[in-house]
This record gives sequence, structure tokens and C-alpha cells, in this order.
Amino acid sequence: MSTFHLQIVTPDRMAYDGQAERVILRTVNGDVAILARHIDYAAPLGIGEARVTDENGNTRVGVCNSGLLSVENGVCRVLATTFEWVEDIDRERAAQAQQKAEERLKTLERGDEQFAIAEAKLKRAIARLRATD
Repeated sequence: MSTFHLQIVTPDRMAYDGQAERVILRTVNGDVAILARHIDYAAPLGIGEARVTDENGNTRVGVCNSGLLSVENGVCRVLATTFEWVEDIDRERAAQAQQKAEERLKTLERGDEQFAIAEAKLKRAIARLRATD
């Protein structure tokens, strides 16, 4: 299968920099798959699972939390707020974050800025837990 250059970058590190056959990411409008020779494209990222299939056909799973996906001249860049490979996720910590966010949401009203923050934390915790199942 054909490959393309993929970079997954966060503010603190380069999570991936190499050839890939495919990357599947959650955008704010749903999942999208990028393959070699994809047209130039840009989309805001949502919170969800990411799957990267490398040039050898091996697939790694991660969790992406917001950012931007861009494909330009055959190079795919994922500029993520946070990105974690599934093997780096602490399930217990993610479960605690889910519980804390659910409790926080009970005390807030929809439309409140703090409600949106707590809701995003809940979505991130759930995505982290689902990816590790």
C-alpha cells in the first residue's frame, strides 16, 4: 500500500514523525481517514480515538484531544492539544477524571463556561477509557 508522511505534534512533543499507510482521526464532524494521495484538506479535531497504520501495516492506537488536522502537498500534520498513545494511558487516572467530571457537571448549569470545561474533561476521560478497552 502507498504511504505518506505523517506528523503528530503537541505543544510538548512530537508523538509521531514518519511514513504511514493510514490515519483515522475524530474531527468535530466525525471520523475521517487519510490515505496516500489525499487532496489538500483541513479540519478541526474533536476528542477521540486515533489509529495510525505505519508503512509496515502495524496499527497503533492513541487518543487525540482537539487541535487541527491538515493535509498539504501529500504531508499530513496533526497539531493536537494533547495526544497519548494507548500504552501511555493510566486507566485508573482516566476513571478518576471521569468520575470527577461527572460530579462537577451535576453542580453546574448548561451554558456556564465551567460546564463546557467539565464536559470536555468528561469526553477526554471517556475517550481515554474506550481506547484502552
